[in-house]
Amino acid sequence: MARAKGRKRAAAAAGDSQAEAAANGGRPKRAKAPPKPKPEPEYVHEPRNLEDLWLSAFPIGTEWENIDKIKEFNWNFENLEKALEEGGKLYGKTVYVFGSTEPQLLNVDGESKIVLIPVVVAVDCPFPPSDKIGINSVQRENEEIVPMRAMKMAWVPYVPLEDRLSRIDSLKTKIFTLGCTQRRSALKHLKEERVKKFDYCMPYYMPLSPPEDEDDTVVNIMYPLEPPIVCDFDWEMDDMEDFIDEKVKDEVLPEDEKEKFKDFIKERVRERKRELKQAKEARKKAIDDMDPKLKEAFENIRFYKFYPVKTDDTPDVSQVQAKYINRYYRHAHELM
Repeated sequence: MARAKGRKRAAAAAGDSQAEAAANGGRPKRAKAPPKPKPEPEYVHEPRNLEDLWLSAFPIGTEWENIDKIKEFNWNFENLEKALEEGGKLYGKTVYVFGSTEPQLLNVDGESKIVLIPVVVAVDCPFPPSDKIGINSVQRENEEIVPMRAMKMAWVPYVPLEDRLSRIDSLKTKIFTLGCTQRRSALKHLKEERVKKFDYCMPYYMPLSPPEDEDDTVVNIMYPLEPPIVCDFDWEMDDMEDFIDEKVKDEVLPEDEKEKFKDFIKERVRERKRELKQAKEARKKAIDDMDPKLKEAFENIRFYKFYPVKTDDTPDVSQVQAKYINRYYRHAHELM
C-alpha cells in the first residue's frame, strides 16, 4: 500500500507540472536565478596636492633615450611634498626645484639591476639661483656656460593641484621648477652635436666662496695617439722629465714623441692657469657688482636633495644616497 501511495503522489505532482506548463504556453516555469553578487567598490587614487611636482622638474643631464626609464617604477616623493606643506621645512618660502638622475646598481626582486634613480634638488632662495646652464663632460674638451634660454630652459611657476584656480601671487609657498620646452619629436631634425649638449647639461651656480678646485694644480691630459694617452699631470707635484720618461718606460709613449708630448703638457698647464685666473677675476667682479639684497640671499642660500622614499613597489635607495649635487652646486646642505 505504501508503494501505491507513493506512485499516486508522483503522478499527482506530474499532473500539477503539466498543468503549470499548460498555463505557461506549454513551457515549464524556469527556476529563479540566484541574485548576482554586488561588485566590490573600485578604488580610485586621489592625487596628492603636490604629487606631480617631482615630475614637473625636468631631469636635466639625462640622456633623451633614458628619460622614459624614470617611469619604470612608481616613485614616491612624499618627503619633498611634506617639506613644502604647512609645518614643513620649506613651507612659506620661495623654492627653485630641478631634477636629475643617478644610475645605481640596486636589488630589484632579488636580482641586481642598474636603475635610473630620479633625484630632486630644492633651492631655498628668494631669487633664482642662476639663469645659466653649464655644459661639461669628460668627453668634451671645453666647458661652456650658456644662458638657460640657449638650451630652451627656464624657471617655470609650479601651482599645487588644489590651487590651480588661484592666483600664483596669492600662494603661501612659491615654487618654481626647471622646465625645458625642447620637443623630443623634433630632436631628429637637430644636429647630433646639439642633441648631445642636452646630455651634458647641468644647472649652473656660482657660489660666493671659491670652489674646492679653484687652486687645483692638476690638468687632465688626453694626448692624441692611437690609443690616446689619458692621464693627470700635477704641475706642482710631478717632475716633467720624470713624468714623461715614465710614459716611455711603460711603452705608452714612443721615444720620438717625447718633445711633442712635453709641449702638449705645457700648453695644457698654461690653459688651466689662464682659466683659473679668469674664473677668480670673474667671481670677484660678479660679487662686487652684485645687488646687496641678492648678495645677502646668496649668503643664506640652502640646498636640499631629495631621494624617493621606500614603498612596496619601488627599490630601496637608502644605501646609495649622497649629498653631492654637481660640480657647481657641490654638496647639499641637507639630504632628505
